[in-house]
Amino acid sequence: MTEISKRLQRVRERIASACARSGRRPESVVLVAVTKGFGAEVVREAMGLGLGDFGENRVQEAESKILAVSPRPRWHLVGHLQTNKARRVVELFDEVQSVDSGHLAEELSRRAVRAGREIPCLAEVNTSAEAAKFGVAPAETEGLLRRVGELPALRLHGLMTIGPLAGGLEGARRAFQMLRGIRDAAIGKGLLPKDADLSMGMSEDFEIGIEEGATIIRVGTALFGPRPAGAAPVG
Repeated sequence: MTEISKRLQRVRERIASACARSGRRPESVVLVAVTKGFGAEVVREAMGLGLGDFGENRVQEAESKILAVSPRPRWHLVGHLQTNKARRVVELFDEVQSVDSGHLAEELSRRAVRAGREIPCLAEVNTSAEAAKFGVAPAETEGLLRRVGELPALRLHGLMTIGPLAGGLEGARRAFQMLRGIRDAAIGKGLLPKDADLSMGMSEDFEIGIEEGATIIRVGTALFGPRPAGAAPVG
């Protein structure tokens, strides 16, 4: 058994335990394996172990990796996206989890229309009000959802957040509870589908995310170990 297979087994056990505590099925949670800082060979090994969803947060790093892996898994952009990279994102990724402004949404929509594609996306919300983080402010989320909903070629199906840098697991729980509340209010106003996704929880706090209703978790370090020098933690 390889190190990655051992780590994956442990992550799956953690998912199952969190689901059991929450009265949920493990199949209700999508595990996105975040491979920032690792090469295509790691993606191939993880695919061989049954993983089918992979996350990257930098377009430049992801491009060669995405093109090198065949058959193709499902690729999620989970990091901040600059508008000047929107064209390439539309060409490379299957989903964008980090739509955080109307301007970005407009550019993604324009590029998707040109490419003849529909792009599934999530709106990123900064639930901890930390200046170092991207994401729309909670109070401005409704406006962003309304704008995205007006645009062609984007399919908005949920919300994403990153737990706070400080505050521990209880801080993460409060952030995730906030996102769930925003999601539920948006569903009530018809701004999100009734089965809207919640992408919340990474290596240190994904059990809390699951307990608070996450349907997507983004896990890197717990699956692949510490990232090589120079690769910022994103999962």
